Amino acid sequence: MSYDLSLIPTTLDAFHIYLAGAVVVLALLLIVLLLAMLFSLMRKLKRAGEEKPRQAVATAQPEVKIVEKIVEVEKVVPAPAPEPVILKEATPDAALQLLSLLQKEARFIDFVEEDVAAYSDVEIGAAARVVHDGCRKVLAEHFTLEPIRQEQENSKITLPKGFDAKAVRLTGNIIGGAPFTGTLVHKGWQVTDVRLPKLTEGHNANIIAPAEVEL
Repeated sequence: MSYDLSLIPTTLDAFHIYLAGAVVVLALLLIVLLLAMLFSLMRKLKRAGEEKPRQAVATAQPEVKIVEKIVEVEKVVPAPAPEPVILKEATPDAALQLLSLLQKEARFIDFVEEDVAAYSDVEIGAAARVVHDGCRKVLAEHFTLEPIRQEQENSKITLPKGFDAKAVRLTGNIIGGAPFTGTLVHKGWQVTDVRLPKLTEGHNANIIAPAEVEL
């Protein structure tokens, strides 16, 4: 028995109805399977997408940044030590020589060592004149003296900042720093030249005035 498949049935019988129903059922099953597979695949992709960030967060090592803080330490430069004060050893020869000149010209030591309590003011005044004249002569011959300040005494003067504190001595109520304004009480003196005679070798400067013996 052979069937001609090219022939289109013109009548609808039970066999064809059964066959058509089977085809529809199979198509529906195939569609359901495809949808199920599609949903399953989408769920897997979704789960994989959610698990990757969690895994990345769990496995990622915390980034540790080592910050090197550079602290600039101000180099403390110690203040320079004050220069040692060099004390000049003054030989007594010049002082003894000056004392000798004052004794020679003004009888200075005789006058100072004399007990003047037993003398009247007139007698002391007369002796003081001799001493004054002799001392002034010694100073004029062997020293050049000049006043430190040229202003008139008892006049107002102003000392600027940086004035020579060795040449000017401040007295009274000293508050704050220069400039200072005050009254010139004394001009001061300074020696600009010294002309002491030279000592001969073997001269004993300790002998201020030799003893005198009249024969």
